[in-house]
Amino acid sequence: MNLLDLVIAPAHAAAAPTGGLFGGGLGGLLFPILLIGVMYFLMIRPQMKRAKEHRAMLEKLSNGDEVLTNGGIAGTVVALGESFITVEIADNVRIRVQKGAIANVLPKGTLKSA
Repeated sequence: MNLLDLVIAPAHAAAAPTGGLFGGGLGGLLFPILLIGVMYFLMIRPQMKRAKEHRAMLEKLSNGDEVLTNGGIAGTVVALGESFITVEIADNVRIRVQKGAIANVLPKGTLKSA
């Protein structure tokens, strides 16, 4: 025994931990799999559902529909193209916006009443 053993206790081999809730083997993978499952149902799946609804709304657009853009501009659809839509926001004032920039289709008569 030397002087250092009196100040610092010598290390002894400890037994390996056994079992436990998240022990070795497949139990260690349980938490990450559970976390990915929760993220899918709380974040990814609702976002995919919203994107699907938005695509369906854009496919149903037709001339004369009243729309609201992401920028807050409200107008009536005058012309439809592959990726752009012409929207009339006032008499003889037309703008072209991307299809993806359409946020909502307003009920008929909304712009007339405003």
